[in-house]
Amino acid sequence: MEHLTLEVKFATGDAGLVSGYASLFGRPADYVNDVIEAGAFRSTLATHNDAGTMPDMLREHKGKAVGDWLEIEEDELGLRVKGRLDLTTPEGRDAYEAVRTGKIDGLSIGYRAEKAERDPNGTRTIHEIELHEISLVRRPAASRARVLSVKSAPAGTTAAKGAAILKRKTMEKKATAPGGDPGNEETATIDERVAGLEEKVVGIDTRLSAVEEKVGSVKSVADRIEAKLNRPGATVETKAAPEKLEAKAFNSFVRQGIEKMGADEVKTLRAAEGSAGGYLAPAEFVKELDKNLVLYSPVRQAARVSNTSSGSVILPKRTGTLTGGWVGEIEERPESEPSYGEQELVVHEIAVSVPVSNQLLEDSAFNLDNELASDFAEEFGRIEAVAFVAGIGVKKPLGILNTPGIPTINSGNASTLGSADALIDLYHSLPSFYAANAAWGMNRTTMGAVRKMKDGSGSYLWQEAISEGNPPTILGRPVVEMPDLPDVGANALAVVFGNFRFFRIFDRVNLSVLRDPYSQAKFGKTVFHARRRLAAGVTKPEAFRLLKIAA
Repeated sequence: MEHLTLEVKFATGDAGLVSGYASLFGRPADYVNDVIEAGAFRSTLATHNDAGTMPDMLREHKGKAVGDWLEIEEDELGLRVKGRLDLTTPEGRDAYEAVRTGKIDGLSIGYRAEKAERDPNGTRTIHEIELHEISLVRRPAASRARVLSVKSAPAGTTAAKGAAILKRKTMEKKATAPGGDPGNEETATIDERVAGLEEKVVGIDTRLSAVEEKVGSVKSVADRIEAKLNRPGATVETKAAPEKLEAKAFNSFVRQGIEKMGADEVKTLRAAEGSAGGYLAPAEFVKELDKNLVLYSPVRQAARVSNTSSGSVILPKRTGTLTGGWVGEIEERPESEPSYGEQELVVHEIAVSVPVSNQLLEDSAFNLDNELASDFAEEFGRIEAVAFVAGIGVKKPLGILNTPGIPTINSGNASTLGSADALIDLYHSLPSFYAANAAWGMNRTTMGAVRKMKDGSGSYLWQEAISEGNPPTILGRPVVEMPDLPDVGANALAVVFGNFRFFRIFDRVNLSVLRDPYSQAKFGKTVFHARRRLAAGVTKPEAFRLLKIAA
């Protein structure tokens, strides 16, 4: 189990109440070069919540518990915690005294990193944490992590009595002059005044605790700001994250071209591989592109999508199985062996050119990134969607309709879907292993016809989604609208039913953009040549079935 002591501050309130931040999100990295990402605690907190448990409250990550954590939650800054020291135990009282006197002024978490990755600079970003305990520690790793305030516990607790005895002895010493009587009336009067002041202080502490609860969120933000200001070198200008620099450089490249960019910005751009040249879009741009592609290329939302770094993908496949049989005691045993083959998916390229007005590029208020992402996604999505469904395999993927080996089921009618029995037959023709996670595919016109179909008991086959955001279903399996499937007609393959996890898509180049300010300069336009490379195809024909409109 790892221990992490971060730049945190916490304060104690009445009756041993402890609150603060046990972990802070984002950069700068801690002393072991780790950065915790926002949301890293979400899963472990949910697990604790389901089990009705809390991480232990320890001292220096060892020994018996010194109290209990009452509240633990993530906010915009980090992991905010609130707990109470157990003043009925020696360990809890010792911990409280250490906090009160400043010997303990930090929080530290004991955890195990579930999901993390390390960048080329050695910094580890932790995406998911399994939280075991949160400890009070003597000194955090960062010098700016200190206790903000320490309050006495209410009268009657061990800590409160200790403070009163210390004050009383101090006052008695001051009141006893050389030759004086320690038990005189003046000393007694002072004791009474001290006792009265202590009662007032306790009352004030109680009221301040109530106020502190109300302004807790404001105090947390102030703590974070103060921590940043106290950090050594806080006035030094910080560098932007690499991904932000890349996005800024790409935006400059799109708007004004590489000729007018600074040398540092040009270095930030990622050059595309191959003779076509151009520059790769930054991560933010690619994410937007992928999201839009799903809207125009619906097969993507059901298929299994991966990345590849080569010009083709070789997938091994079994072409023959063992053959066994029952035998007698001394009969000859049949011999057989499995056979294996390979399936190759070749990477193909999609290209499109988009002319943009130079005046439009010069308009700084125009959100050019979103506009280009939408344009590229619309065209690339339209092209690849057609290929995924009806591609012939020449300079493009082989589509579902043209993949050899996919069985077909006749609709029972030469020109229509026929009765509901056709879809029921199609459903049950697929082996159970594939049908358990299968989906229906059809265009919008066919969907309209299916919505009118009823089974033998008069119930509609089509069922609307129970909750918003979920797809409608036919016989319990989801329906995906695929506009490129043909309409219902004689000999048309109008409906596909299958496990689309066995339709594989391998992206080679998400998006590469080449800026051409010359070819249409006389028209006041700059042309952006965009390209995308991918491989796709059915890897298991037996996982699909097609409905053919035929008698």
